[in-house]
Amino acid sequence: MKRLLLLPLLLAATLRAQDAQPKTAEEILSIVRRSYALQNHKMNGQLRDDATGRTEPLTLTMENQVMRFLFTNPPKEIVHLDLNTSPATLYQVRAGGSAQVEGDQFAASVRGMAFNYEDLSLRFLYWPRPQLMGEGRVSAQKCWIVRVTNPGKDGPYYVVDIYVHQGSGGAAKMEAYDRNSKVVKRYQVNKVQKVDNATVLKELKIETVNPFNGEIKGRTYMTLDNPEKK
Repeated sequence: MKRLLLLPLLLAATLRAQDAQPKTAEEILSIVRRSYALQNHKMNGQLRDDATGRTEPLTLTMENQVMRFLFTNPPKEIVHLDLNTSPATLYQVRAGGSAQVEGDQFAASVRGMAFNYEDLSLRFLYWPRPQLMGEGRVSAQKCWIVRVTNPGKDGPYYVVDIYVHQGSGGAAKMEAYDRNSKVVKRYQVNKVQKVDNATVLKELKIETVNPFNGEIKGRTYMTLDNPEKK
């Protein structure tokens, strides 16, 4: 079975032709969630700030339903996402110990880049009562649009629209809104690469948006090398 890897919220098993029919919003998100268990790779790459050119090397490993992001520049940091729990649990490991990411920490920037720990946590894939908003296209590919609403008051996002590729079950785009219905974050997959039986991420664009005027406040690119099978 071919797989689509569109990190970090974007991992999915390819749908069989007979399954690629309109589904409920919960069924679509279930496909995305289940797909993480199929991944068993190691990938090297980097984050790059578009404005300054600053880079942060990273290593991503996926094994036993746990995703680990290793950042080697000082201060060294490991962020790992345990997909064995529901919802998935995010931990931050630094000198001095490990702690679960909670509350206001979700809005904190990761390595000073244009994405945060909420983005790594994938919590919105577990928010209750998702809505199927219709269809759209990303890079000419047909997608379902699933809308989820934050059931609590923590975290930087209130509503998230997830564009799920109909041919693969992978999320090709995400737009997050604050409680005033203003866009504050946007993801889009720019490039993919073919490796054996997998289609894997090559470049992901992450943008932080000023909710008052719609201008881009920050833009980070995540690029990943070919995966190594673990």
